[in-house]
Amino acid sequence: MNDVKNNVHEILAELNRNAEQIESEGFNKLLDEIITAKRIFLAGSGRSGLVIRAFANRLMHLGLNVNVIGDVTATFAQEGDLLIIGSGSGETQSLVAMSQKAKKNDLRVALITMAPGSTIAHLADAVCILPGASPKVQEEEPQVASIQPMGSGFEQLTLLSYDALIMALMPRLNQTSDSMFMRHANLE
Repeated sequence: MNDVKNNVHEILAELNRNAEQIESEGFNKLLDEIITAKRIFLAGSGRSGLVIRAFANRLMHLGLNVNVIGDVTATFAQEGDLLIIGSGSGETQSLVAMSQKAKKNDLRVALITMAPGSTIAHLADAVCILPGASPKVQEEEPQVASIQPMGSGFEQLTLLSYDALIMALMPRLNQTSDSMFMRHANLE
């Protein structure tokens, strides 16, 4: 029977299989980029955009200077800043243009993607590759089979990877859950 509980178990099994394929090199580079950045700008479109906003919130809780591109409060970017893009395909035109503009302004660029051969990946200083399946990824890019629709597995693994990055950053930034909670919104 195809019920919700069984589907959750199947999704978790798929994510576990995909997590085994994660390569640490790109994520280690991203950790270094985050630590050395003056300010961090984050961007994504669609569901990847929703997930990267959650990552921005967690980075803010660490005490980092964080801006989400498109928010009215996002500030001026300059040399020494880092742009982190979440894009399964690495080909979303608005994100490609943003990456090009960032490089022209001497920003560092990091990408979390399924597509290591994408336009943004070629521009990026750090590329974190996650396995996934999406109809938007070009055929020459490696993909894994998925029981889930569209890019759901990628977004789920991305969110887990973002949380894993936060866990890796916490000791490097001398932060704990308690110190992070002190930055949690209190006007809600």
